[in-house]
Amino acid sequence: MPAFAQDKSVAVLAIVEHPALDSVRDGVREVLAEAGYEEGKNLRWQYQSAQGNVGTAAQIARKFVGDKPDAIVGIATPAAQAVVAATRSVPLVYSAVTDPIAAQLVPGWEPSGTNVTGVSDELALERQIELIKEILPDAKRVGMVYNPGEANSAVVVRQMKELLPKHGMTLVEAAAPRTVDVGSAAGRLAGKVDVIYTSTDNNVVSAYEALVKMGNDTDTPLIAADTDSVKRGAIAALGLNYKDLGRQTGAIVVRILKGEKPGDIASARSDNVDLFVNLRAAQAQGVEVPQAVIDKATEVIR
Repeated sequence: MPAFAQDKSVAVLAIVEHPALDSVRDGVREVLAEAGYEEGKNLRWQYQSAQGNVGTAAQIARKFVGDKPDAIVGIATPAAQAVVAATRSVPLVYSAVTDPIAAQLVPGWEPSGTNVTGVSDELALERQIELIKEILPDAKRVGMVYNPGEANSAVVVRQMKELLPKHGMTLVEAAAPRTVDVGSAAGRLAGKVDVIYTSTDNNVVSAYEALVKMGNDTDTPLIAADTDSVKRGAIAALGLNYKDLGRQTGAIVVRILKGEKPGDIASARSDNVDLFVNLRAAQAQGVEVPQAVIDKATEVIR
């Protein structure tokens, strides 16, 4: 055990449990263990999910702050926002937050001078649009199901509205404020769009099977920003490796446990993207994926 690994406490709050966010949590834990912080020996590890409820997230955040851990990890925008609302002193390391500035977690990408730092999962949307055009060159109307109350989703919708017309495409929105709304929101898009693009909206990812059912039933192609959604029935995704994102987050947590101040650590992005393709999903949704896309995929589900 490294000599620096003295007793420490880390609390982790996720807004909801789904494969991408679970991978972030596991990546953080993995790096802590590699750095010599072992749960039950010299590390007190707490993890709670708010089950998609922002009120519950606020309660958990206040509870964690009262425990006075050495660091809190907030996974996804609503979780990080709940912690920021609860403390200005306990170090917060956010992760899987698309736009930490719009979410009012930090004032900019440089060191914040506050108790907050972290890692964004912001994706270059131009590359997402290029993927849609590669797979569906005739697509004109792009549908999005999203939670308007989730800051990261609202940012993506705003940016897509600006970018799509430059590619001869338009955006058609369907709001899903709750997880249970995802299926009906998707249904409203059926027949009105050529493809549905899903960002890392936590409501949508949590209920992705409802989207897949609609896509398969109506031959509406699904393109995602989350590679785990491909395993669940999207045709393709150019997305971040969320385990790597968690490891990047964990490395910042280790720096704080060793004594660095979060306000001295600049917020970071990850550019480690993978292309996943699901040929079974493509067949179910009436799409033939070009061989050029298959050839450059990191993983192909057949």
